[in-house]
Amino acid sequence: MNDSPEHPDHADTESWGPYAVPQLRMDAWNEFQMRSSWLNEFARSSQDVAEPRGLAQASLNDLREFETYWAFPGTARVAALARLLERGAYADLAIEARELARQLVGDAYRLREPMDAEQAARRREQRDKPQERSSRDGKPYFEVLVVDGVDAYDHDEIREGLRSCRRDTDEFVYEVVTVPTLQDAIIAVQFNWTIQAVFLRYNFSFKTANQHPALRRYLSVLERDKLPVSFGLQRSVDLGRLLHKLRPEMDLFLVTDAPLERVAGNTGTEFKRIFYRLEQYMEQHLSILKWVRARFDTPFFSALRRFSAKPTGVFHALPIARGKSMSSGHWARDLLEFYGPNIFMAETSATSGGLDSLLQPRGPIKKAQDLAARAFGARQTFFVTNGTSTANKIVAQALIQPGDIVLVDRDCHKSHHYALVLAGAMTVYLDSYALPQYSMYGAVPLEEIERQLLELKDAGKLDRVRMLILTNCTFDGITYDPQTVMERVLAIKPNMIFLWDEAWYAYGRFSPLLRRRTAMEAASRLRERFRSCAYRKAYSESIASVAAGDGASQSENGAASAAHQIDPETVRIRVYATHSTHKTLTSLRQGSMIHVFDEDFEQNAVDSFHEAFMTHTSTSPNYQIVASLDAGRRQVELEGFEMVEQTIGLAMTLRQRISEHPDLSRFFSVLRPKDMIPSKHRASGIQFYYDKARGWGSLDEAYHQDEFTLDPTRVTLYIGATGMDGDTFRHLLMDKYDIQINKTSRNTVLFMPNIGTTRGDIAYLVDVLVEIAHDIADRLSVESSGGLSRHSSRVDDLIDGPPLPNFSRFHPAFKPDAMPTPEGDLRRAYFLAYEGSNIDLVGLDAKLLDSIKDGKEYVSAAFVTPYPPGFPVLVPGQVISREIIEYLLELDVKEIHGYDPSKGLRVFTERVLTETAEHSAAVHTTERA
Repeated sequence: MNDSPEHPDHADTESWGPYAVPQLRMDAWNEFQMRSSWLNEFARSSQDVAEPRGLAQASLNDLREFETYWAFPGTARVAALARLLERGAYADLAIEARELARQLVGDAYRLREPMDAEQAARRREQRDKPQERSSRDGKPYFEVLVVDGVDAYDHDEIREGLRSCRRDTDEFVYEVVTVPTLQDAIIAVQFNWTIQAVFLRYNFSFKTANQHPALRRYLSVLERDKLPVSFGLQRSVDLGRLLHKLRPEMDLFLVTDAPLERVAGNTGTEFKRIFYRLEQYMEQHLSILKWVRARFDTPFFSALRRFSAKPTGVFHALPIARGKSMSSGHWARDLLEFYGPNIFMAETSATSGGLDSLLQPRGPIKKAQDLAARAFGARQTFFVTNGTSTANKIVAQALIQPGDIVLVDRDCHKSHHYALVLAGAMTVYLDSYALPQYSMYGAVPLEEIERQLLELKDAGKLDRVRMLILTNCTFDGITYDPQTVMERVLAIKPNMIFLWDEAWYAYGRFSPLLRRRTAMEAASRLRERFRSCAYRKAYSESIASVAAGDGASQSENGAASAAHQIDPETVRIRVYATHSTHKTLTSLRQGSMIHVFDEDFEQNAVDSFHEAFMTHTSTSPNYQIVASLDAGRRQVELEGFEMVEQTIGLAMTLRQRISEHPDLSRFFSVLRPKDMIPSKHRASGIQFYYDKARGWGSLDEAYHQDEFTLDPTRVTLYIGATGMDGDTFRHLLMDKYDIQINKTSRNTVLFMPNIGTTRGDIAYLVDVLVEIAHDIADRLSVESSGGLSRHSSRVDDLIDGPPLPNFSRFHPAFKPDAMPTPEGDLRRAYFLAYEGSNIDLVGLDAKLLDSIKDGKEYVSAAFVTPYPPGFPVLVPGQVISREIIEYLLELDVKEIHGYDPSKGLRVFTERVLTETAEHSAAVHTTERA
């Protein structure tokens, strides 16, 4: 076979790694199709077929193990292919392999009814005749998993029994895949993302016979969540709980012949319905369709489509509605042609006629929000049509009263700073750990949060502490462990309110790996724990043990103190999360959501929340945005798991390609967990996700152990060796190659694959990086010694960035009292700057730095935000430190909001600082009296 391309005898598991196993399956089918074609060509030309036949057989061996977990093509089709190979029917084998590969590529089989092996054989016999289209063409396709220990004959009976229930009026098409063991079920629901429903039946065994190395990763969940040894009904219940934990959106059904008294009330809440063995297949079929339909339903999107189909006369606002102002005119028709008619047919200001009001929803918008709450694990969800900046302000204004103390990470989004101004909060800024070598910050260590809280507690101010605001995950991909953070904070402040800004993390809910680091999942786990009888008992025993002197109430690292020292009678789970749905999931721009998991919401927050919602929400919300949020929710409930897992796989592939390509590794490197997270915050010891010499790293341990983790979908590329800064590189990508990125630092750029990214996008990006690397290498190869020296100096400048300053302190004029605690009054400083006579302008130069070194104090009157890093390094009322000025002077950026180089920095006059400080002191004296 010397004239054919070289291919390995087995699927290249190590090349794809553990994060792209479904893609490995696709590649195995493509490889089999090529090998079948070569085999047929060899046979037709009377060449020795031993080698190509052996390669085809090796591919079939891999496919047999993969297809155990898929209904299409499935093991039956693989067996049919094996029979064709055994008979020497190489022409039919090549045709069948080509057709299967065609249907799999681009998921064509999911848009029409797949054929079984017998139907495929008939098609081969009639392949020259015209083919009629299936009556089910275009209907969504999914697969149903049946876990049952019966033999192959019974598996066929189950499949045919459910198939016989199909009707032309069914909205969906599904096929059945059966597996015989618990481990096979765990592999199947993670490997086969088309599975939407699972039936657990009878006495299936535990251990799988499938030993394919690429599939073993899926069983790591059993190492963390050890199932108790059980049999029969209890094994089904235990497996149901584990499957629900892995994929909570999936519908679970239990089929049993156990006595009613053993079943009723003893199977938990994971199963949609329990069937008895003799019940007809039709009931099971209808149940499958019912619950998939419940997720497929889009109350508001469907209502808007119905409304747009009505003939409507508009005698109110919006001349653009139904496109009439454009179609009846002459100078705006190109707008109608560009967007098409549907978007304008759905443009309306009506809240009746089957529609609803976003400000006070009672109809389809309310139903859509309830479905979103279910999808994201919240107790309530609210749609926001003008972005997460507004969502953050709504939550802050709803829950914070003037004078409340709020702890917030200093490098949070600017909307939080302005929200705290509007709410009149006393702000405590928390410092994140710095990464000066990359000109970026990480996240706030737990010890910093606890230190600030304990300082406030010691000052007698804990009762005034209201909220903790953290960004999860950060723009650069640093994720907290929300459950641990909240548990440790609640040990100090049992009724703390948490706002997790998950603007860039809406997709996290739909990956078993990422989900545990989302706010709603953590809140649910904490509530389940603190409200359980087991915890109440452990708490009582812990208190009794401390009282008897048998144990310590505090541990050195604080972890044990949080374990059983939180009183279940006083602790309240009050958690909010804001999502920029449009950033990472399907939604029109500015589509966002507020998710609520607050045990006190109905009693203490619902009225103020709705007032804040009214304050910040337009009376003319965009219905297209609301409809896109509704449709986007449907998508993630039905294919979010698939799309997020694909995104992770593509990001890992990008890491691998950059690391392995010799031309790329000369100028570029992907930042690893060890580069972006200090070792003391990585208990698992993970250092990399992919290393050329050592292969793939394991995320599982890190996501369960580490204080911080690196989101695998964020690929931060270090570009310092190119001699280009991040902003220059960003413009090069966009202007020359039409590649769009946003986040850059002094020497890095961030690539964020998302659920819309394709393999072709990754391939193009890699090709572009290779071209850029070649251009740089070519230029340097003919550069003069002076030019090489300048390039080297530029690289050194990019490596040695300016030190990153921490928050300094608030000036005493903007402190609520004379105590040495760190909170400050942003609101007072912000509005004091409105009066021009209160402001001085000082130049940002070495003279200012010398003045500060000599002891002169300057206080900022504005938010000063350089891009990058994109958050304020100065806020109103903050003392300007020497470190901050040194940083600003060394910063090489073109954009600094809040600073006009022609005027200088805005600072408060000494007069207003003195008057404000004296007024504050008088107020403090009066309060003490």
